[in-house]
Amino acid sequence: MKGDADKLSDIFAALASPTRRAILVRLAEGDATVNQLAEPFNLKLPTISKHIKVLEHAGLITRGHDAQYRPCKLDVKPLQAVSDWTEQYRHIWEERFDQMDDYINQLNNQETDNE
Repeated sequence: MKGDADKLSDIFAALASPTRRAILVRLAEGDATVNQLAEPFNLKLPTISKHIKVLEHAGLITRGHDAQYRPCKLDVKPLQAVSDWTEQYRHIWEERFDQMDDYINQLNNQETDNE
């Protein structure tokens, strides 16, 4: 079984592609077949299938069995790992935004004083 760091790398690699992110956005609306997922793209089915395999490998989608069809379904659990990883840096963002806010207030006060 892969370690958490390896799995997170797979997830980030899958999310690095705008096409794969667009597929996830579409699947957030509901399950879809490969043909349905391919419709908005100017790509051949084998190319879309490769994107789907990357998303499956990362655990971001699953494939069901519905008669002859294998609809794709979004699995949001791996996105929680991304959220947890980025959350550890929230205090840094907030501190930098606070610093920027202080600087902007200083500039506004200087501008008011000069009028």
